[in-house]
Amino acid sequence: MNFLRKQLDRVKPHFEKGGKLSRFHSVFDGFETFLFVPDKVTQRGSHIRDHIDLKRSMFTVVVALIPALLFGAYNIGLQHYLAFGPEETGLDGSVTSLFIFGIIKVLPMLVVSYGVGLGIEFFTAQIRGHEINEGYLVTGMLIPLTLPIDIPLWMLGLAVAFAVIIGKEVFGGTGMNILNPALTARAFLFFSYPSWMSGDLVYVHGLVDNPDVVDGFSGATSLALAAAHDISSLPSASDMIIGTIPGVVAETSVIAIGIGALILLVTGVGNWKIMFSMIAGGYLMGLLMNLLAVNAFMELPAYYHLIMGGFMFGAVFMATDPVTAAQTETGKWIYGLLIGILTVLIRVLNPAFPGGVMLAILLMNVFAPLIDHYVVEAGIKRRVKRAAA
Repeated sequence: MNFLRKQLDRVKPHFEKGGKLSRFHSVFDGFETFLFVPDKVTQRGSHIRDHIDLKRSMFTVVVALIPALLFGAYNIGLQHYLAFGPEETGLDGSVTSLFIFGIIKVLPMLVVSYGVGLGIEFFTAQIRGHEINEGYLVTGMLIPLTLPIDIPLWMLGLAVAFAVIIGKEVFGGTGMNILNPALTARAFLFFSYPSWMSGDLVYVHGLVDNPDVVDGFSGATSLALAAAHDISSLPSASDMIIGTIPGVVAETSVIAIGIGALILLVTGVGNWKIMFSMIAGGYLMGLLMNLLAVNAFMELPAYYHLIMGGFMFGAVFMATDPVTAAQTETGKWIYGLLIGILTVLIRVLNPAFPGGVMLAILLMNVFAPLIDHYVVEAGIKRRVKRAAA
């Protein structure tokens, strides 16, 4: 690392004001601060001594996503193998062969996501003369992990561009956006290209191009089966917790997502109040659905809603986005609780959107400032009453 530091220091003057490459200062600064903690200090006001900056926080989230990514790669190979068999796939069914097959399918999605997103980030930073925003380090990973494996790469690139430009940059960049950029990309694809984002064929590699090849393998997710009231065909709770079921790249394994949650909580990057309150809200609404049950979906045990679809992934990595979530401590409880409630409500009562998590989080992103406003106003009124007393 000392060698790398010396090399950066050697070329750094060329990118400073007056240097021959000064116009590319934003690009150089982005690489330098990604590799090393910035040496800048405050000159006035409050001083906080801490080695953690926004890049390090974002990198911690990326690390927490790796277990879900690795298991997702394995599950992609597994589902393809189960659908087409060893002769058609050329796979021997071992963990290694299935993982290698899956990671080869995921890597192009990651390359396109980071290539398009960071390219736009670098371009806008150069135009504005600002430092490069760090937020896309996480967004670039989240977007492909929440999409079906066979989504065309040009669609992924288009969704990334929409999320970065319309979902974030028009509001001023990282820290100013009102909607989660990764969910903005998913929503763009969901409403623009619905045939690639839903149905029984998109969640298993190869089924879109060969829908009639497979006999007895539907590729339907657990949520799709529940929405169709086909409860008898649902995978077991243990399969849903482990994650060996059809689904988007990294949302199937509750265990892998739980490992990521533990990393976020231990490092203090993730907010446990939002995670816990969203889980509590989903469970309570599931119990209410049981009491009002008029169909098979409403009769499902309440805990099923927590392990089906992207609920846990949304609770750990999406709802906890520090920019678009509620900022007040009380507001975080309310925010997470309402997301859990709305997720189950959308799932059960609106069969057109069996997932529910995406719409619930985006809706509460919009209402998060309003929640904080009323929490602050309530606090002010209590203080005024105490002062008057």
